[in-house]
Amino acid sequence: MKVAIYARVSTHNGQNPEMQLAELREYSQRRGWEITREYVDVGISGTKEKRPQLDQLSADAKHRRFDALVVWRFDRFARSVSHLLRALEEFRALGIEFISLSENVDTSTPTGKMTFTVLGAVTELERSLIVERVRAGLRNARAKGKKLGRPRKVTNPAAISSLRSQGASWRVIGKSLGVSHVTARCAAARLSKGRKEKGTAGGALSDSLQ
Repeated sequence: MKVAIYARVSTHNGQNPEMQLAELREYSQRRGWEITREYVDVGISGTKEKRPQLDQLSADAKHRRFDALVVWRFDRFARSVSHLLRALEEFRALGIEFISLSENVDTSTPTGKMTFTVLGAVTELERSLIVERVRAGLRNARAKGKKLGRPRKVTNPAAISSLRSQGASWRVIGKSLGVSHVTARCAAARLSKGRKEKGTAGGALSDSLQ
């Protein structure tokens, strides 16, 4: 079987990927596998989304340049559980196995497949619980009469009318008041509507008194 090995160290100071690579080579040779390429990222944090060698590994995987990937430990390869699961789903679709030495996990075995099935289920449950907690918090806030969302920016109708009468554009008006031109136009429309309704109500009252 053709395999690729991946190693990563976070910093150049006192860390050498050779320790990981030696164990990965020895393991692959013991199982009679052919190492097609070694991918090594040095001085790169595991939290970074982009890693040169990991990106190259992903590209080569799409071209099926190896049958399995061997890593020293989960956190050397993935930046999070969700990232690990996404990568493994892609590998599974491509027919590529994943082996982690430290965790003793091999997706080519029934036990390894079960491990990632359980891991995926736990991750999905955690996501569902977080969503439900957020929704419960919103329902509780609404029940207490709290207004949710960003507060509406206060505009000065008199200032808008004055600037507009001077021929200022909506963009200029918005910039002057520290709001968007859309917010300025909406405020002016609300003011105009309020005046019309007030005028209509006043007219109706006058008619009823006559």
